[in-house]
Amino acid sequence: MKNKIKYSNEPIEARVVSDFLPKPEDLVLKEKKIRVTLTLTEKSLDFFKIAGKKHGAPYQAMIRRLLDFYVANQKA
Repeated sequence: MKNKIKYSNEPIEARVVSDFLPKPEDLVLKEKKIRVTLTLTEKSLDFFKIAGKKHGAPYQAMIRRLLDFYVANQKA
């Protein structure tokens, strides 16, 4: 290492941050799933497959989450 680190005795400003992360058990989404047969247009299926590859997620899970989101918003 060519450059030496220069330390100073300046005061460090610190503050306590409240815990904003969810509990580990809240991250586990284990809901009962029922297998169904669903016919999609080729355009829709291609969209989800491409988006799944882009984001590293299974396309079927993305479709399932989209439907779950829709249902949750319809109940509100």
